[in-house]
Amino acid sequence: MAGSSSHITILTLNVNGLNAPIKRHRLANWIKSQDPSVCCIQETHLTRRDIHRLKIKGWRKIYQANGEQKKAGVAILVSDKTDFKPSKIKRDKEGHYIMVKGSIQQEELTILNIYAPNTGAPRFIKQVLRDLQRDLDSHTIIMGDFNTPLSTLDRSTRQKVNKDIQELNSSLQQADLIDIYRTLHPKSTEYTFFSAPHHTYSKIDHIIGSKALLSKCTRTEIITNCLSDHSAIKLELRTKKLNQN
Repeated sequence: MAGSSSHITILTLNVNGLNAPIKRHRLANWIKSQDPSVCCIQETHLTRRDIHRLKIKGWRKIYQANGEQKKAGVAILVSDKTDFKPSKIKRDKEGHYIMVKGSIQQEELTILNIYAPNTGAPRFIKQVLRDLQRDLDSHTIIMGDFNTPLSTLDRSTRQKVNKDIQELNSSLQQADLIDIYRTLHPKSTEYTFFSAPHHTYSKIDHIIGSKALLSKCTRTEIITNCLSDHSAIKLELRTKKLNQN
């Protein structure tokens, strides 16, 4: 057989803190039940001294970026069932992003997991795109908690996007990056976060990808969970895994 089609499933979720053992246990169970190839999590709140606490059976490949304080913190977890060979890793020293480059199921992929700060999020993401410009190729997936909507449909109030968001969208466009969820669901009004003080729903968690990858994106969906105040987003990518005889 020359080749067989297979899929990579990638999940992203803001976990809203993993310092409590019960929370880590619940996350492990949730990830096992979802069974993705790769899972990107944000806001682990683990410090550099605590990285050993994030352990999940069947998920030995865990890449983390953490700061000195119990805030921010991101991680990319790769299932033992997934054929993965990393070639480059870049970590933010404050724990706001981690980029892992490598081959997954023999497909080149660059995964950038972002947790943007609450204030100045669009500007922060623009700066990350600038800093990692040379690494973001046509095999790039950027996901995580951007802490900002990207379009008017991303807010229940239908509020127009401001200048900073417009500039971020321009930067994404210039880098040949598109909002994969919005492209596959152009009219969807599903959200990933509820703000109790403002009584508003918004989609501030996103999956962005290279335009070149769009033809491989078979499915993306928002998944509710009882782990966090955010919903998760799942992306399914079609890959061509060659079987060597």
